[in-house]
Amino acid sequence: MSKYAVTSGVQSAPVKAVLYGPEGIGKSTFAAQFPDPVFIDTEGGTKRLNVARLPQPTSWAMLLDEVDEVRRGGVPCGTLVIDTADWAERLCIQSVCAKAKVTGIEDFGYGKGYTYVKEEFAKLLDALEEVLNSGCNVVVLAHAAITKFEQPDAVGNYDRWSMKTSKQVAPLLREWCDMLLFANYKTVVEKSGSGANAKNKASGGRRVLYTTHHACWDAKNRFSLPEEIPFDYASIAACIPHGTLQKSPAQSAAPASKAEDDILSIPAPQSPEIVPQALLTPDLIALGVPEKLAPLMSANNVTPEELQAVVGKRGYFPKDMPIHSYPSDFVDGCLIAAWPQVLQMVLDNRDLPF
Repeated sequence: MSKYAVTSGVQSAPVKAVLYGPEGIGKSTFAAQFPDPVFIDTEGGTKRLNVARLPQPTSWAMLLDEVDEVRRGGVPCGTLVIDTADWAERLCIQSVCAKAKVTGIEDFGYGKGYTYVKEEFAKLLDALEEVLNSGCNVVVLAHAAITKFEQPDAVGNYDRWSMKTSKQVAPLLREWCDMLLFANYKTVVEKSGSGANAKNKASGGRRVLYTTHHACWDAKNRFSLPEEIPFDYASIAACIPHGTLQKSPAQSAAPASKAEDDILSIPAPQSPEIVPQALLTPDLIALGVPEKLAPLMSANNVTPEELQAVVGKRGYFPKDMPIHSYPSDFVDGCLIAAWPQVLQMVLDNRDLPF
């Protein structure tokens, strides 16, 4: 008898969708109709939309930190929207280059840089998978571009639409999602006139969604959708679970029993507060903290003094050296690129007895 239980049947689960299309077609507006959406706007394209959004990430570490905050339930939402994947990849490339202390991704040589980007971008998809496990839908938006494509078993190449990401990142997104949708304008080309004076004339322009693979674009779905549907959220609404609106830990705590109430009614001894007062990002920037580092420090209640203490303890620079005097390659390649480890050292320092 197997020690693993065997299950069967369709399982209800949050949806992971990727939507790509030309700029300005309405991808963000479409994603805003998903249940209780919260945007991580990497390109600043939602400023004219009335949507809930987190601060625009200024670094790859900040983007991952915001996704983790959603996973922990600190940001109540039913759908997390990454807008867009290609601009998120820019942050990823900057982080990879900063870690390696090179000026550009081509400096690695022989395509090695894009291999590192692929490995780093996979961390974002792993983090989004954790968001899905918490009961939240995930939508990733991307721009589209026309590229040359050559079939391995055919002679010649042709134009096709693809996501405007690197050749290493696009397959990751295609494999990861349940639903890959391509939005485009449906244009009909008709021949006007006859003989030598005949000309091709384009008409139409209706927005549509393509849901299955075609020679000219990539698309897929696991919900038996028609090959072509109107570019309207109602066309896919039946496939999207409403999701569980995530609540903060304080909101989701179970009610205490009477016995617990009696215990809780006894005043607990007050321990000294060791978490420092948070500084807003503009305040940190005014103190000389680099613009990309300031949002990470503000979001995690890290003061300049705490960061300087960690840097000094590790022997990088003197403890009393102000942050604005740190070299930019140290800030980008060490403090920002390795922010989770830096933050953990700050938290460990807080726990030390004095």
